[in-house]
Amino acid sequence: MIYRFGTFELDARAMELRRDGTAVPIEPQVFALILLLVENRDRLLSKDEIIEKIWDGRAVSDSALTSRVKSARQALGDDGKAQKFIRTLHGQGFRFVAEASPASGAYAVKEAPAPNGAPSGEKPSIAVLPFSLVGVAGPYAAIADAVPHELISELSRLRWLFVIARGSSFRFRGADPDVGEVGRALGARYCLSGMVEIAGSNIAMTVELADTRDGGVLWGERYEAGIDDIYNIRTQIVSTIVSALEIQISVNEAQQARLKSPENLDAWSAYHIGLQHLYRFNQKDNDIATAMFERSVALEPSFARAHAGLSSSRFQDAFIQYKDDVAAARLAARAHAEQAVALDPLDPFANFAMGRVHWVENAIASGTGWLDRAVRQSPNYAQGIYARAWADSVTGRSTSARKDVDLAMSLSPLDPFRYAMLGVRAFTYLVEGDWPAAARWADESARTPGAHVLIAMIAVVAHAANGDPEKASAWVSNVRARNPNVTQKEFFTAFPFEHQGTREMASKALAKYGF
Repeated sequence: MIYRFGTFELDARAMELRRDGTAVPIEPQVFALILLLVENRDRLLSKDEIIEKIWDGRAVSDSALTSRVKSARQALGDDGKAQKFIRTLHGQGFRFVAEASPASGAYAVKEAPAPNGAPSGEKPSIAVLPFSLVGVAGPYAAIADAVPHELISELSRLRWLFVIARGSSFRFRGADPDVGEVGRALGARYCLSGMVEIAGSNIAMTVELADTRDGGVLWGERYEAGIDDIYNIRTQIVSTIVSALEIQISVNEAQQARLKSPENLDAWSAYHIGLQHLYRFNQKDNDIATAMFERSVALEPSFARAHAGLSSSRFQDAFIQYKDDVAAARLAARAHAEQAVALDPLDPFANFAMGRVHWVENAIASGTGWLDRAVRQSPNYAQGIYARAWADSVTGRSTSARKDVDLAMSLSPLDPFRYAMLGVRAFTYLVEGDWPAAARWADESARTPGAHVLIAMIAVVAHAANGDPEKASAWVSNVRARNPNVTQKEFFTAFPFEHQGTREMASKALAKYGF
């Protein structure tokens, strides 16, 4: 349904407010409030009813409601004094007072800049549906709504993803939802559905991510637990799903972008293709990633994530020393990280990029605060958690590093940084002097897809420390075949161990094998 009032259109299907045909940036909860008021314009809505519909009955303060009303008025060009659209009846509630009527057509929509530094009209959107329930649930029936509700809250922390409000997505209940209809009705590109099965003392939860454009299933997972444990592991399940979606949606966005002609790539498509090349961790792909991010920035200068991507590719140039002019790469990495943070200070990827810039500036401790910010803004951000673990490992804090890296690997078992996560594990054991464990983890790290040549040097060090010259020599051959000119200097520039004993041990091991 589309409602028209004044110069505005309110498109319930597309979840969009338009003024003179131009989309107005607006938060999902504020849109839901305006739609609720318009749909009930013939009567007064009490505060309790609004809270029940918009916040699903959760306890919220009067200031939260007042803030949403204020934002709704600002989107409509209204204010608390004029009250041309939304009128406050003190002590009673709110009512939409402008003339509004349903419309069958729609204006041609012009693109408007989207919030949060995302390119206009391209931000992927997702609807999380209530899970269906199978079996006799008893007191555990609420889990079918509780987990999707928590997923909506956590996914909303991802600045690049538009999450449909619960008030809209929870209208779709059923064991076999038509994801195409969900997409058309809610304007969602992706749909997450699930099923909770309860049998005796066991509970199983199955989740499925689908692309609403063609109905194809992109990812699915099944979780099982004893029913008495479900509330204890619910947070873990939610965290794992959020991390999986961050990867799966990004991969699908890149695949969809590749279907477009190169000259037709928009900022969002160029960005996702850039990410795909960035995570291959070699010079050729990193150069392609840089070009894609530069194109994205040129098309949409205010796109914070494109700047963060460009910072990351230039960071890689400096960290692995792909380019002769490392200083220039380092300066470019900082400039784009600073721009990303300036455009969207709450974006975890922007803060992640800013934190890692300090690594190539030999100021690892100074960057930790930025990595902490990235994780605070998105507690399930596996790459941010890994980066913090890396910083802790090279500065000698092996215990906290291992705890963080284990969490990162459990959150994102298919992460493109998995090789680096395994490498951090090896670092922690090198610091502690557990050579057999360091060798095992270094082997696994160096054999993982994406591992660059410096990771193979970690394996050389670990096997040398473990007294296994045969395996150490095998990794030396691997290193020389990939980069015959690499030396200790590059290794310690990338991994500046502050723990003196670890640094001396690594230096002697590398010198023994000609580095």
